[in-house]
Amino acid sequence: MVLDVSIALASVAECVLEGLDFAGEAGIPGGAGVLLGVLVGAVLVVRRRWPIAVVLVSIAASAASMGLLLTIIGLYTMAASGLPRRITGVLSGMSISGTLIVTVVNFQQDMAQDGYHPPFWVAGLVAALMAVGITMPPVLSGLYVGARRRLVESLRERADGLERELSLLADRAEERAEWARNEERTRIAREMHDVVAHRVSLMVVHAAALQAVALKDPQKVSKNAALVGDMGRQALTELRQMLGVLRAHEGQPAGHGGAAEPLPLASVAAAASAASSAVGRSGAARGADAGALRTPGDSPAGPSLSELAGLIEQSSAAGMAVEFLEEGEERAYAPAVEATAYRVVQEGLTNVHKHAPGARTRVRLARRVGEVAVLVENGPSDRAVADAGLPSGGNGLVGMRERVASLGGGFVSGPTDAGGFRVSAVLPDRTARPARETVPDQPAQPARRPAAVPEPVAGVAAEPVGEPVAEPAEGRGSF
Repeated sequence: MVLDVSIALASVAECVLEGLDFAGEAGIPGGAGVLLGVLVGAVLVVRRRWPIAVVLVSIAASAASMGLLLTIIGLYTMAASGLPRRITGVLSGMSISGTLIVTVVNFQQDMAQDGYHPPFWVAGLVAALMAVGITMPPVLSGLYVGARRRLVESLRERADGLERELSLLADRAEERAEWARNEERTRIAREMHDVVAHRVSLMVVHAAALQAVALKDPQKVSKNAALVGDMGRQALTELRQMLGVLRAHEGQPAGHGGAAEPLPLASVAAAASAASSAVGRSGAARGADAGALRTPGDSPAGPSLSELAGLIEQSSAAGMAVEFLEEGEERAYAPAVEATAYRVVQEGLTNVHKHAPGARTRVRLARRVGEVAVLVENGPSDRAVADAGLPSGGNGLVGMRERVASLGGGFVSGPTDAGGFRVSAVLPDRTARPARETVPDQPAQPARRPAAVPEPVAGVAAEPVGEPVAEPAEGRGSF
């Protein structure tokens, strides 16, 4: 605003002087010329708000041969204000025309007073040069400044927009990182629950059996004590391996930045999944005397379907009446699918030990093309069997459901009409591997079929993907 007022004062001074000359030539009072000069020059105060009005006033004032500074500043402001090019071109043409006419007339009059009468084209040429010289430089300068100003504003807005987007992306990345951390923590808790809770539950069951037969059957007491010792050592080994993943990183040397790299939570979950595989060898020496207890095999990806028989033998050794039925040809599935099926059966057996001691239990495994289905069903609890008093945190079924859902499978659990409980899961395998080839000259053993098929469970897909498996007479059940 200060700049506008200063330019307006300079324009007023110029217009007042030119107004006095105009008043003398026109024969009007000098005060009128001064007043006209003040009014015309003061228009520059509003040049930013009404640039078109300033240019029109300058064109009108050119007839009185006043407002040179007004014309230059007005044209510059109009061109830089971002008005449509069409309006800028029309007003610039009007200014050139007005300046051209006034200059031709004044040039002819001045030459005539000096007694010189040049050709008209000379006056036209001089007037054209003056009109173009007065009009075009401010217009071109204004167009350049306006374009540059708009470009800078556009770049600034774009930079602000990018900064906002980066901030949003950073917030979303932080949210995703926090979500990933929570997911990994959940995985760690689920893995630790699966690989430790089952073995500790068996230890408690054997301890209860020891208490019951302590004075009646010393040989059984010795056998059960060996079982409890093996299970305790294996559980401690699993815990030591999982905690070792957390502590091993503390002893690593610091990197270039002076601090050790952060420990990925996924490595803890992977260690928890593989811990039960690694401890199998530690209990092998005592396996013959302790009922040949086995843990999942040595695969780093976790347990597999081939180890279900050993898992069920552990529960049988603890006094559970378990029937294991298999159907379908032996197939190779993705490691995650086999590990999840194993964990479902493991947790189902653990729940039987906790909530239905002495109940008869049936475990079914169905191998199909493109999917594998497992079922753990127990009858009502035998009230004659003492309850081992195992605590329950309610995380077992939740963990099974999360595991199955992460693979896109279906999971159903609930009580049966007979008063027992059923857990079933169908796990799709998108790798769709073919069945394993049998050894030549040896006929393939037919899969064992259950004598009776459990009742259907709603919510779990029944039909396999790919080649169908022959159905028993009573139907497919929850598989």
